[in-house]
Amino acid sequence: MSQSRIPPASLGGLSYLDPAAPEPWASFIEQIERVRPHLGPLERWIETLKHPKRTLIVDIPIERDDGTIAHFEGYRVQHNLSRGPGKGGIRYHPAVTLNEVMALAGWMTVKNAAIGLPFGGAKGGIRVDPATLSSGELERVTRRFTSEIGIIIGPDRDIPAPDVGTNAKIMAMMMDTFSMNRGGTATGVVTGKPVALGGSLGRQEATGRGVYFCAREAGKRQHIAMEGARIVVQGFGNVGGIAARLFRAAGARVIAIADHTATLVNESGIDIPAAQAWAAEHAGLAGFPGAAPIDIEDFWQLECDYLVPAALEGQITPERATGVRARVVVEGANGPTTPAADDVLRSRGVLVVPDVLANAGGVTVSYFEWVQDFSSFFWTEDEINARLERIMVNAFDAIWQVAQEKQVPLRTAAFIIACHRVLEARAERGLYP
Repeated sequence: MSQSRIPPASLGGLSYLDPAAPEPWASFIEQIERVRPHLGPLERWIETLKHPKRTLIVDIPIERDDGTIAHFEGYRVQHNLSRGPGKGGIRYHPAVTLNEVMALAGWMTVKNAAIGLPFGGAKGGIRVDPATLSSGELERVTRRFTSEIGIIIGPDRDIPAPDVGTNAKIMAMMMDTFSMNRGGTATGVVTGKPVALGGSLGRQEATGRGVYFCAREAGKRQHIAMEGARIVVQGFGNVGGIAARLFRAAGARVIAIADHTATLVNESGIDIPAAQAWAAEHAGLAGFPGAAPIDIEDFWQLECDYLVPAALEGQITPERATGVRARVVVEGANGPTTPAADDVLRSRGVLVVPDVLANAGGVTVSYFEWVQDFSSFFWTEDEINARLERIMVNAFDAIWQVAQEKQVPLRTAAFIIACHRVLEARAERGLYP
């Protein structure tokens, strides 16, 4: 029987979480607390950010191809909806937990507000390894999950998107399932869809492109020339792989890359298109002839201008941070650096461009897709990329200015802007009843 699988390379990075890392929700709460002194009168509303508005846990039973019944656990968390409908991806991964999804939803609230998008924060996931499912099983899991969370999602309520382990095809199945249950086509219920179903041009590359824009802007302020810059990238999926390609196209030298199958280095520079082609054909970087294997802990200590963690959360721990030899860390993943590691990096003079800014390119183009679906009028890819660059650069400028004025890290500056926007909306709306 022919089976179609999502290649592990599309999982976007390593397939494990550091067991010594704090739970993601605890990291999010600590990041919120660091903003408290900067909130002024809005501090009275800060508890709003520590309590997700709505959490849905669902059972997903399916019949497997061999006739047995399997059960998977799924989640959809709406962290805050004060500024608009929920927005955030759907993750398929064996390490998905409610704690993780809550944190990811919280970071989406901050990210959307920091960039200035009219969305709240949400996130979803299923604890499953999609690589172990046949194409039919994957479809049954997706359609059952969509039906279960259909009571809280919708184009004007909560709009899912792809994340680790999911892709445009899964978004198409989610859109179709929601539409069939509703009795009419609702293209705007998800973003990251195929272009033929109302998806946006430029969406697949958007997150990696945003990472590159933020690295470039940080480099301007740190006097780092992109030509010849040394780049290290962890995660080689739609974020890390695309960012690496854009770095190389700009004249930088990508000296190390890593995914769930291999960690590789080549001081002369890695041929990124060749590595991408290899990973697509072999379901990972393992065996790629254009670079040599390196130990994962040595990977974090490579001397470089830009380190891009684009895998999973909790990867840069305080122990790893002490050995980081990058001038700038640009967070392509969500929550890759723990708060304690943040402090270590800052004490060592390493600039961190936080996830809520650096990887916001994806949700920004998702916003463009949502708008285009509502209007049934679609922009060219050049228009999409130009709008994305303008929004990302403007957001970077605003966050940099706050960081300089208040003498705080970029992450705290982004949280200050975002929390002010979210809590001001909460205060203006008041409490009902």
